[in-house]
Amino acid sequence: MTNGGRASTDKPCDSSVVVDWLGDRARGQEATVACFYFDFAAQTGQSPAGMLGTLLRQVVGGLEEVPEEIVEAYKDQKQVIDGRGPRLSDIVKMLQKTASMKRTFICIDALDECVARHRVEILDSLNQIQRVSPGTRIFVTGRPHIEAEVGKRLSGGETALRITPRKHDIISFLHRRLDRDIRPDAMDSSLKVDILKKIPADVSEM
Repeated sequence: MTNGGRASTDKPCDSSVVVDWLGDRARGQEATVACFYFDFAAQTGQSPAGMLGTLLRQVVGGLEEVPEEIVEAYKDQKQVIDGRGPRLSDIVKMLQKTASMKRTFICIDALDECVARHRVEILDSLNQIQRVSPGTRIFVTGRPHIEAEVGKRLSGGETALRITPRKHDIISFLHRRLDRDIRPDAMDSSLKVDILKKIPADVSEM
């Protein structure tokens, strides 16, 4: 990641590898890692406030002491009818505060699977956080069509890395998974041949 803190990649990319790598290096250092995985099938439940609230909980969890203003903000919300959660603007301010206290890495997987109107709010919110806490680093994965949008709405330098699947790697992965099948009798040799032919062909078009 560059000083601007943004990297955009094509899918498929196992961003958990990046999260694990950062997490290992953050241990014992003044750094914290927060991540969020978007899922197209769960779009209705992945609002900007909910997504950034999840990041906030992870960042706060990495602090030795929770800032008093964040504690008070949540207490105030409990007094509201139905115990409404903090507004998006409030969450952004809290993330600005916490990210300024400790070097923060934010990892967002499959941003292209986020609802378009929500994606605008999320990128703008991340930009606000990075303006106040320029040490924050943001890692984003998604399909190519969102790259221009990410570049437009996030300020600072950018490193874009395009990752595409190699047929050989896909076939090797499938062989390993098929060999670990706990029900080997459920598949005959013909089905196995079809799987090894069809899936690599479809994935290579992504």
